[in-house]
Amino acid sequence: MATYTLRPALETDLPSIKELIYLSEINPMGLDWKRFVIAVNPKREVIGCGQLKPHGKDVLELASLAVHPEYRNQGVARAIIERLLADSPRPLYLMCRSRLEPLYAKFGFRAILHDQMPRYFQRISRLAGWVETVARFGEGDGLSVMKLQ
Repeated sequence: MATYTLRPALETDLPSIKELIYLSEINPMGLDWKRFVIAVNPKREVIGCGQLKPHGKDVLELASLAVHPEYRNQGVARAIIERLLADSPRPLYLMCRSRLEPLYAKFGFRAILHDQMPRYFQRISRLAGWVETVARFGEGDGLSVMKLQ
């Protein structure tokens, strides 16, 4: 089992956060270190991260959740999610690969239909569907938008 601590990110953590985001192949847009909670190992290396990302004044997203491959399946993501959820207002949204829905359902998130999504997520969802259709990328593993009340 991994030994790690959680803490708010510092500006000096941003390069490590970016590296982890790219390694995990998730959306690299909107990485503001001030919104991140990170997990660090005893060597003070960033092994996991997540943020609460605003979209306008009324929409908040659980985003940029990434764990270094060597530390997956050891509770790091769960700890980061729990820390971020503890202080977040509701509703809270997230976007994920469809196959990850069961993970987020454990925290109370539920998949929502297109017409229930805030406008930002509707646009991203449409774009992702178009890209998947054209490129056949992620076939069978589409994008889900989920909501926590």
